Amino acid sequence: MQARKVRTMAAAMMAGALAAATAACSAPAGGSGDGSGGSGSGSSFIVGIANEPDTLSPLLGYGKDGNAKIFDGLLTRDTDLRLRPALADALPDVSDDGLTYTYTLREGVRFSDGVPFTADDVVFTYETILDAGTNNPAKDDLDALDSVRAEGDDTVVFTLKYPYAPFAERTVLPIASATAADGQDVNTGAYNTAPVGTGPYVLTGWSQGEKLTFEANPDYWGGEPEVQRLTMAVIPDDDVRATRLRSGDLDGAVLPPNLAGTFADDENKVTLHAASADFRAVTLPTGHPVTGDTDIRRALDTAVDRDTLVETVLNGAGSAAHGPVPAASPWFAEGTERDHDPGGARDLLDKAGWKPGGDGIRAKDGTRAAFTLYYPSGDKLRQEHALAFASDAKEIGVEVTVESGSWEVIEPRMDDHAVLSGGGNPTDPDFDLYQLLHSALAGDGWNNMARYANPAVDELLEEGRRTDDEDVRKAAYDAVQQEFADNPGYIFLSHIDHVYVMNDDWDGVTTQLEPHEHGLGTGPWWNIEDWQRRP
Repeated sequence: MQARKVRTMAAAMMAGALAAATAACSAPAGGSGDGSGGSGSGSSFIVGIANEPDTLSPLLGYGKDGNAKIFDGLLTRDTDLRLRPALADALPDVSDDGLTYTYTLREGVRFSDGVPFTADDVVFTYETILDAGTNNPAKDDLDALDSVRAEGDDTVVFTLKYPYAPFAERTVLPIASATAADGQDVNTGAYNTAPVGTGPYVLTGWSQGEKLTFEANPDYWGGEPEVQRLTMAVIPDDDVRATRLRSGDLDGAVLPPNLAGTFADDENKVTLHAASADFRAVTLPTGHPVTGDTDIRRALDTAVDRDTLVETVLNGAGSAAHGPVPAASPWFAEGTERDHDPGGARDLLDKAGWKPGGDGIRAKDGTRAAFTLYYPSGDKLRQEHALAFASDAKEIGVEVTVESGSWEVIEPRMDDHAVLSGGGNPTDPDFDLYQLLHSALAGDGWNNMARYANPAVDELLEEGRRTDDEDVRKAAYDAVQQEFADNPGYIFLSHIDHVYVMNDDWDGVTTQLEPHEHGLGTGPWWNIEDWQRRP
């Protein structure tokens, strides 16, 4: 079989294009160097994160975008998001027709329980995810996969239904242990909370809603990490995370820009800004009599003042968003930017029959232009985005009532209430656009929360994912973004930089261009297994 090495152009282009958006800055050096801070030990590190995973099983979606700490994928990504071998010993060989990907596996790798890693574990992982009985919400990520087979212990062959350019990006997915996970209910079994993997860390405890604790894997194939104990403290409230970091309970935390700024004079802390594809957007459910109205959507899309929001809410740590694809990305469709034009928005609504009442709020055919916008409690950034959006909406005569709630409260209301949502993946446009906009995923959990339905967009999304021709893909995704600009189903507000504050005691600390997820696997600790204690 003639083969070609997999291309990693998409991720490299994206990382290069957005590198200029990364503003890394630090407080003056001069950390104590004595292990002071939350851990009280030079070989421990305690991180404050906002959310915890629902499961720790890759069979149910944990770590699907890589860097899962307990696990490894066949491939991983470096600082610049280029694909690199992990459990595979090289990038895959790809057949000329783009339908066959062959991986040779790294020798001598064992799971943390001592069982050897083989090709059977890879086959087990992918086949289990694709099984109809597996409740993996990211199953569609592997839609292109037709079959996977082992050739001996050290070779895995994937066969695709159609050429799918970013398939290699999907093989950062963590590999589960067939020995440890087989024979139990994949959806409810013990593997979900007590997993066995090949990664640099081993889970030692999970107090749900409180913390996850890990210890270094002494037999890790990449070398035993110097940070021996890692704790992820689950602290949803931004203010509480900042307070605990300041008090010394934490060694590092993700914080909103305004709270991170309060540490600027702390000579023992370093502040890091990671550019990201992480967006904030307002869902506009199609079934609601107001948010489902196309003229209301178009008016809101031009009424929002994105630039002012970035400057005031984000303190400049981000950029205006006109869709899930950042404007700095090579995949962004030029000409789809939406200018701030409240006057034009008012004219549009006037012509559409949405007339202002005595209180300034518009109505049409007895329906008042009003709806509720939910955001998750304790998330100050989403709260401030929601309030800014509501203020801009009121300027054109649309009343938005902002309410907070837990995700347990919000989720059952998503069908007919707006939500201040978040998402974003920097590696390939298919990963965001398909899940957000394809009508087949309308109302499918966190996918297509707006229930957006546009046949032209569906056709273009299929065209973009069913080819490995970069020119065809670019044309398809440009057209998707133009269709969406003409008929928005979400109002995209910003792409936010992720801001982290941590003790300035370690060498090797870097950030990547980040996705929406910024918990266990992203942040400056994305490569904590490679850190070295500063002398």
